[in-house]
Amino acid sequence: MNGICTLGNDYVFDQLVALLNSIDVILGKETPVCIYPFDDRTQRIADEIAKRPNVFLYKNQESIDRWDQFMLSAAPERLNRSKSRLYGAHRRFCAFDGPFDKFIYLDADTLVMNSLAAVFEKLDTYDFVVYDFQFKDVSKIYDVNSTKLLEVFEQKRIDSEIFCSGFYGSKKGIFNLEQKNWLISNLQNGEAEILYEGAGEQPLINYMVMRSNLAIYNFAQQLPDNQKTGCSATSKHFEQREHILYDKGTRLTYLHYIGIPPNINQAVCAGENIEFPYRDLFLHYRYLHEPEKRPVFKNPPKNYNESPTPSFLTRALRKLKLIQQG
Repeated sequence: MNGICTLGNDYVFDQLVALLNSIDVILGKETPVCIYPFDDRTQRIADEIAKRPNVFLYKNQESIDRWDQFMLSAAPERLNRSKSRLYGAHRRFCAFDGPFDKFIYLDADTLVMNSLAAVFEKLDTYDFVVYDFQFKDVSKIYDVNSTKLLEVFEQKRIDSEIFCSGFYGSKKGIFNLEQKNWLISNLQNGEAEILYEGAGEQPLINYMVMRSNLAIYNFAQQLPDNQKTGCSATSKHFEQREHILYDKGTRLTYLHYIGIPPNINQAVCAGENIEFPYRDLFLHYRYLHEPEKRPVFKNPPKNYNESPTPSFLTRALRKLKLIQQG
């Protein structure tokens, strides 16, 4: 069975609902979706998906524990809740255990914009399928100043094989116990120094795929220029038609709201008039099935990266236990 995977907790609830609704519209309401728990804050998600028979939370605790232990052995500093806001991001790796034979993983802060059939089709001949332009910025994946980097990977591989971990297709079982132990051994023997210190699990999954010599396909590198599109909300030139985005006339596969932190979405959904790229598109999908709840803004708009969320709203969100005390 094939399916869609994502990762979340109640902190990203609004983004997750928007993603699920975009899957409903673009891929169909029967599309199976598995949500991997970022941490134990999933009650709002559980209540929401109770009315979505195609969506379920991953409950294989043995698998979750195995990947927690893998992360503890491979990159323990990334599990530090006080220092890393992405401390649970590695749990997306549970997709390599199941439940789908082939899967496409999407971050909660994405929207599906097109059929994903071509991605599943490429998994017939490749182990890993991506569609992004991360290869243009190696510095967010590997420490480019590490002298060991070129000992581990050839430059041409570094230039061509890295990817963003917000969207990828892969298969069940490609990282078995023996392979994981081998990767941990290499990391503990000094190769961990090549990993970029930030970005949660993203440097590690790149290392895992490349070090395992998996066959990777990137649509952004393989498609003709007149067929490839961007995917990031930082691109301002996308055109919207009937709640679908187009890049110079070509329909996007997905939109990734990179750089828009979840508390901005929470604030907007609570009625704060904070502008961010493609906000109306997000709100359309977030409130697709409950348009009467869509916020009506009464205050002048503010830009998301210019002014912080008001303190009273922060307190309200803490009261709802949607953000951590700190």
